[in-house]
Amino acid sequence: MGLSIWHILLFALVVILLFGTAKLKNLGKDLGGVIKDFKDSVNSDEKKELNESQALKDVTQIDLNKEKSH
Repeated sequence: MGLSIWHILLFALVVILLFGTAKLKNLGKDLGGVIKDFKDSVNSDEKKELNESQALKDVTQIDLNKEKSH
């Protein structure tokens, strides 16, 4: 005996009746905002790591060029 479509629909109806559509809408907006902020945070960390990595490569390249010229 698994969950059928009727069980899911009945559960959704009970949740809507208990909490109301306004609270569920606000909950959805809040959850979406949290997910968006998390993704932005992860992306900014990755960009920061890439910039640091590129800066290290540039410094290393400059050091190698100085050694070759001596």
